[in-house]
Amino acid sequence: DDIIISSPAGGPIPLDQNSLQPDFFTDASKKFMHDPTAIGKLSHSVKLDTIDFEKEGVDAIYLAGGHGTATDFVQDASLKAAVEDTLKRDKVVAAVCHGVVGLVQCTGIDGKPLVMGKNITGFSDSEEEAVQLTKAVPFLLESKLKEQGAKYEKAGDWASKVCVDGKLVTGQNPQSSDACAEAVIH
Repeated sequence: DDIIISSPAGGPIPLDQNSLQPDFFTDASKKFMHDPTAIGKLSHSVKLDTIDFEKEGVDAIYLAGGHGTATDFVQDASLKAAVEDTLKRDKVVAAVCHGVVGLVQCTGIDGKPLVMGKNITGFSDSEEEAVQLTKAVPFLLESKLKEQGAKYEKAGDWASKVCVDGKLVTGQNPQSSDACAEAVIH
């Protein structure tokens, strides 16, 4: 397989209802949802800590967004290990929207926050306020990234924005998903 769909727990990956709303449910998402192979993989995701990234020849990992990641990705040891190992192997780590939450717990080989000094984007504080979920997330992502020393960049709310800093690729919001994916494969 060219693509392994995995999750910290393995098994079915739930989709939050907001991600299926017209403003966030992109054409690429619709295409994915109508692909029986993709839905099969989404319904039977591989448990993240069972993947040998080097043996499998994994060239990139992509942390998809959605508000569920604000719970599933926070302080997950398997995700932390996967991100850090992938970067140590000089491979690409990409994250979009709330998927960027998965980078917050990671450290570079110097032991400092992975995002420190890096050009990064992710779901902005103003976008979180717009969807009225500031109290539902463990922290505001933009604020946390800045606190960790990231050079946080953003476009206007709901505009596409991607940052590439070496092998680290980040996208701001659902509207950035396609551009983020394109940056991974180029």
